[in-house]
Amino acid sequence: MAKQELRDKLQKTIYKIIDPLVRRLIKLGLTPNAVTTIGLVLNIGVAVIFISGAEEGGRADFRYVGWAGALVLFAGLFDMLDGQVARLGNMSSTFGALFDSVLDRYSELIMFLGICYYLVAHHYFISSLFAFIALIGSMMVSYTRARSEGLGIQNKGGLMQRPERVVLIGVSAIACGLTAHAIGGNFKLFVPGLPFHVFETMTVFTLPITIMAVLTNITAFRRLYAAKKALDLKDKNKNEQGNV
Repeated sequence: MAKQELRDKLQKTIYKIIDPLVRRLIKLGLTPNAVTTIGLVLNIGVAVIFISGAEEGGRADFRYVGWAGALVLFAGLFDMLDGQVARLGNMSSTFGALFDSVLDRYSELIMFLGICYYLVAHHYFISSLFAFIALIGSMMVSYTRARSEGLGIQNKGGLMQRPERVVLIGVSAIACGLTAHAIGGNFKLFVPGLPFHVFETMTVFTLPITIMAVLTNITAFRRLYAAKKALDLKDKNKNEQGNV
């Protein structure tokens, strides 16, 4: 519970910072759905950069990864802006909430499409597998919350919620691009006695994705377990009331 409270306080602080920008967007006539759509278009741009890096860049050329990471963070800003535009502009709607959730899923799927394409094209097959597992976990984190809320219970705890996923992908991609600039894209670290390297430049990007693959699925299962307890209690109370 303390983690959720800390997260809520951090979110409120961020909102205070971005509220002047939100008010400017409202004055420009942008609706929440328009802001959400811009976020989707930017994430399509992320995928395009990754795919371009796969087709045009060499295996040691991580400029595309770095620029894609910067765009991931910029697109993530619009994930926060749309909700605030709706609240401050008194434009909240039930369909708007659905529209936001659907386009967020499309945005994440398209972003991972670009990542997986890049990794496969440059023969990072194991890393591409973990990226796909991270995608599965990301979708299930969102689905367990949505399905739980559809059954009448709140269920939004755990690590690796969408803001954390966006920040992790964006920061690690930028860090990978900067690391390549500093030490080279072909850098590999070997440990004496081992026939394989234990670190390479791409690890700066792929290791966080591997961590995400684990944590997102753990979060999804924890939400499932939390939903089970809440639904069992709900069913028990209903049965007791029916027997009265």
